[in-house]
Amino acid sequence: MRRLLLSALCLLPLTACAPTTATRAPAFDAAFGVEGVAWVDGGRACVARAPSYRAVCPALPPAVAVAWNGGDAWAAVPAAGVVVTLDRAARSVAAGRVVALSSTRAYREDGSAVTYAGAAATGVAGAPSAAVTGGDGQDYVLLAGTLRRVEDGVILDRAPQPFLRVTPTGVTTANTPGVVTPQGTYRLTGTALERVDASGRVLASVPHGPGRVGFVSADVVTVAPGGAVRVFDVDLRPLTP
Repeated sequence: MRRLLLSALCLLPLTACAPTTATRAPAFDAAFGVEGVAWVDGGRACVARAPSYRAVCPALPPAVAVAWNGGDAWAAVPAAGVVVTLDRAARSVAAGRVVALSSTRAYREDGSAVTYAGAAATGVAGAPSAAVTGGDGQDYVLLAGTLRRVEDGVILDRAPQPFLRVTPTGVTTANTPGVVTPQGTYRLTGTALERVDASGRVLASVPHGPGRVGFVSADVVTVAPGGAVRVFDVDLRPLTP
């Protein structure tokens, strides 16, 4: 099925498969949903669903971003001008040269956006370097050195840190990957996975290399470059997938 999908990519309008300016794939990034974790590593997109967290990495042209929508893990494949599902039923949406994905839409290199149903959506002026749907259901992007809310274009931070962190009420930025929850902030420092309280006091810590961290239902899940997935409870006790 996935192979048939790939064959169909170039049956889209010729502009989707025509040579064009290269879009650089991120070295590593990930997206978390209630169903599992998806990641892109040097252009290779993968998904691992709970509870087994077994990785599925379909053969695709280089991907630049991943996200969850409608129970599906999606990847942006700009060379083919589409976003595609990574497992389950093969689906694709003609989206143009996408540079970032959130849980609600795909952002093209000119900042215009399209939903996973293929409908036009509110975008931004210019190519975002990152996008995410916050805990309030709103989309936020890093764009031209600012943190912006997409729906109304409000600039929330003119000197944001490089990583977007989802919070229960929206989004913040930080200099390390992490996620903010009512139980505390979970962050990867490069040498440890930590749970900290609102004052920054470390409540729990386990050794961990670089990667990304998020919640999959009640699980604290990390994924590292190379695809190693680890699962913890909220107190950072390891769980066996």
